[in-house]
Amino acid sequence: MTTDQIILFSIFGAVFALLLWGRWRYDIVAFGALMVAVVLGAVDPHDAFVGFGHEATLIVALVLIVSAGLVRSGAVYLITRTLVDSSRRLGGHIVLMGGIGGVLSAFMNNVAALALLMPVDIQTARKAGRAPGLSLMPLSFATILGGMATLIGTPPNIIIATIRNDSLGESYRMFDFAPVGGITAIVGLIFVALIGWRLIPVREDAVVRQSDLANYVAELTVPEGNKQIGKRVGELTETADKADVAIIGLIREGKRLYGNARNNVLQEGDALVLEATPEALDEFRAALSLNFSDDRREELLKADSEGLDILELVVSHESRIAGKTAQAIGLSWRQRAVLLGISRQGRRITSQVRKTVAQPGDILLLLVQKDTGPDVADWLGCLTLADRGLAVTQDTKTWAAIGLFAGAVALASVGLLDLAIALGLVVIAYVLMRVIPLRELYDHVEWPVVVLLGSMIPLGQALESSGGTSLIADWLIWVTDGWPAWAILTALMVVTMSLSDVLNNTATAIVAAPIGIQMADRLGVSPDPFLMAVAVAASSAFLTPIGHKNNTLILGPGGYRFGDYWRMGLPLEIIVIAVSIPSILVFWPL
Repeated sequence: MTTDQIILFSIFGAVFALLLWGRWRYDIVAFGALMVAVVLGAVDPHDAFVGFGHEATLIVALVLIVSAGLVRSGAVYLITRTLVDSSRRLGGHIVLMGGIGGVLSAFMNNVAALALLMPVDIQTARKAGRAPGLSLMPLSFATILGGMATLIGTPPNIIIATIRNDSLGESYRMFDFAPVGGITAIVGLIFVALIGWRLIPVREDAVVRQSDLANYVAELTVPEGNKQIGKRVGELTETADKADVAIIGLIREGKRLYGNARNNVLQEGDALVLEATPEALDEFRAALSLNFSDDRREELLKADSEGLDILELVVSHESRIAGKTAQAIGLSWRQRAVLLGISRQGRRITSQVRKTVAQPGDILLLLVQKDTGPDVADWLGCLTLADRGLAVTQDTKTWAAIGLFAGAVALASVGLLDLAIALGLVVIAYVLMRVIPLRELYDHVEWPVVVLLGSMIPLGQALESSGGTSLIADWLIWVTDGWPAWAILTALMVVTMSLSDVLNNTATAIVAAPIGIQMADRLGVSPDPFLMAVAVAASSAFLTPIGHKNNTLILGPGGYRFGDYWRMGLPLEIIVIAVSIPSILVFWPL
């Protein structure tokens, strides 16, 4: 191996290890790797930032903005609110929601599709009296599957299309992925709707708890002059039991007292640590005249406010609070919001709530000024679990937004306009129509994904130009020597799927697509079957909650554990391979 190859393989190995470790966010890891590669001479300084101007990066950003416009115009919510019925049987509900999610994710970012449908699914589960965990995982998988069908449905398809253009001089068109991705998505959706959801483990405690969404570990403080001052904590047990609240600790002067401190006498400024649902927490607070927060935060929150609302949010990897505490980001003084509690599956939170580091998948319970919930949720970058009313800007713009998007897709599909130009025109139209306010335009771009793409693209190009992808392709061909074509494609899919289950699917596509082209070149066959195999496999992250952001988003609200995903995900990945390989050989012959 050459020096550049050794350096690049070492860097990619370090990137994979750091992404698996999860200590730093993927965009920081990727950008740091790019800088190291430039310093070590493996990437030319003049090529260091070409990824940020790459067509794939631009299209991903534009798709996110257009997706937000479709939501804000009410175009998508119009479908969900008219079709979803809480009285429908669970199997029928999963079929309907999975179908809607699959179709939506084919034409908008699949994370955005889940973000739209997830609150609807949870509200439906509440009304039906069942655990959201029975339907959230099928919904997540359906939105991932649906993205396989079109060019803009998922970032891996966009990346693979641009890599094909760079390598072979021609990109894929909008619906070139449909014969393989569409068929695979349909069969996958049928499995999820009819069989897959039955494989999800049902826990009795999850059914009870999730019917009211989640229990939170929260804090209520004892204000000055409160009648509870001088009483022992144990004397509050009767009131707590009536409100269905568990007293699990006491905090005094910033220090946690051990146990539940039953024999401690309450003092002004003490904070009771409780486990309860939002409704029970508020009932207990009202019964004992406790405060949601300390006096300073309470005054700040109530100033110039006509009332208070309770907001429930899910933390994602891109959330402002992910990896930080409410105090560190200045939640109370920046947004006049108070963190009441945190629900985290798997273990009880024992430290002070506002000093607890939030993690992706956590559900936060916030107290906010009335009608400011959408702004607070957007500032935090979290997904709300209640209807925020963001789906409709003005009903008169709904069909105009749909028409503009459909026209752009049609023009791009027949080759009259480049996809990036078509999407760019839609974004401009949405801004001029005020479907998306100009001040919010860039808020809808997932900048960590942009940085990831901008950093990984030059690294991938350097690996290819140095001959690194050729070495990997030669190794795979050597391992599969003498195998039939379908077996070679299966091996490539298994390797790509394995990477996608533990790494970001965007990074997986950037690495695997050039390898597929090199394998086709060595075998003297068309590269399209190999690129299609990579496209499907890179999007098939069903075994873990970390392989795809959709799986991470449902972790907390669904009450899942890390090991729950493979129960439905493993047979689904096997089905994806079994369906996609014959489809590839039929529609994209060698």
